Amino acid sequence: MSQTKLTRRRVLAGTVALTASVAGCAGGSNGDTGGDGESDSGGTSENGDGGTDGSSGDSPPSFDGYLDGTSNYDGVVDQTDSDEVTITVGAEANGGNFGYGPAAVRVTLGTTVVWEWNGRGSFHNVVAEDGSFESEQVQEAGHTFSQTFEEPGTIKYYCTPHETIGMKGVVVVEE
Repeated sequence: MSQTKLTRRRVLAGTVALTASVAGCAGGSNGDTGGDGESDSGGTSENGDGGTDGSSGDSPPSFDGYLDGTSNYDGVVDQTDSDEVTITVGAEANGGNFGYGPAAVRVTLGTTVVWEWNGRGSFHNVVAEDGSFESEQVQEAGHTFSQTFEEPGTIKYYCTPHETIGMKGVVVVEE
């Protein structure tokens, strides 16, 4: 009979998995998006590789399914009139404080996006799927990380420790 060593990492991983599982069964609210409630629900949007995400009508863009497991995603928040946009890191989503609020934003070229930690939900970071940027992992409330977007496209990003439970986001950069 073999015994498995109980480590802090195993306990934490089990707790996160259980929390995500229970949240999936509970249903209910999508959580706090951290945005102003406005969303873009029509048309198609660029997915960053020259194509479109194929959505239309009243449903939010799909981003090729990238945000399918992100509980607080309910559309793209239009911030095209802002020079600087703040996204909350640790927003209520995915069974706890494991989200970006809002999960998806639309900005124009030259906009600076600032991710600001609220100190909830453990250590988080912001990592571009394409490798173009990565913050450090922190938990401290008020910590910020910023990126100015100078090229049009769709930038997908995630939190390394919580990507598998849906802590993902998208920035759509338009000309």
